[in-house]
Amino acid sequence: MQKTVNPNASVRARELLNYLSETAGKKIITGQHTQTNPMEEIAYIREVTGKAPKLRGFELLAYSPNINYADADEACLAEVYENRGTVDTALEWAKSSGGIITLSFHWFSPLGGRDKSFYAKNTDFDATRILIEGSPEREAFFSDMDAIAEILARFRDADIPVLWRPFHESDGEWFWWGSKGCETARELYKLMFDYYTKDKTLDNLLWVWNCRLENGYPGDEFVDVISVDIYLEKYRPTDYKAEYKALIAATTANKVAALAEVGYIPDVEMLEKSRVPWAYFMSWSKEFIIGEQYNSIERLKALYNSDYAITE
Repeated sequence: MQKTVNPNASVRARELLNYLSETAGKKIITGQHTQTNPMEEIAYIREVTGKAPKLRGFELLAYSPNINYADADEACLAEVYENRGTVDTALEWAKSSGGIITLSFHWFSPLGGRDKSFYAKNTDFDATRILIEGSPEREAFFSDMDAIAEILARFRDADIPVLWRPFHESDGEWFWWGSKGCETARELYKLMFDYYTKDKTLDNLLWVWNCRLENGYPGDEFVDVISVDIYLEKYRPTDYKAEYKALIAATTANKVAALAEVGYIPDVEMLEKSRVPWAYFMSWSKEFIIGEQYNSIERLKALYNSDYAITE
């Protein structure tokens, strides 16, 4: 049984981590990202398979305090507007279904920036300066964390555990938190962990690390779940076994592992044979699941109707 890294974790958070650790290698929890209130991805999966995912990923990008509406293109504004209110949707679904919530945060840079300023190319925000006591960047960072803590507290107050995945994909340089290297993202994650667990008492959170670089790993004392995002260039049947081995080699073999984002869903027959211990997968939203550009209806049916898959 894996213990939570927060010694004060809620009973339900502990139970969820136990559930994940007991599931891994025996079955896989189905998951789907959605960032709109209609949750069209879920409706599509239900329509074509007759089932729905046990885990749902929701997005907090519209809750970023520093969105530059005056200098944002239509695509950015559309993404922000369609994401508004999804916390209410997530809370309602979790309460009614008992399903599993995971939250992603495409965080618009705390200072400056234009358009989708979670992308490093759209902001001059320097993440390394957050680590300097008294810097404007650090003050803005903590101010944003306060705002997001209020949202996460809504889940805590409803006694809903959350798989919380901040600073995701810090093995790349495309987001501002990863643009200065995974070591900087690691330190930001540890800052947030201490602030949220000790000062904000967000004891409903399970901490998900999302980086496959050895230099970035915060350490076993900060991480409940190790995870990786994988977008293959083209489809091939896979259980992501090679990616699992690479992930634990760069991080730890002591934690539950997850496919936090995938473009192509795993091959369920391969998984059932290999028993690669992924606790869950989450396919990305919109065209990654709706239609057959990435995932065929045949493969979706095979996965969601398999005895190896855990659905809602």
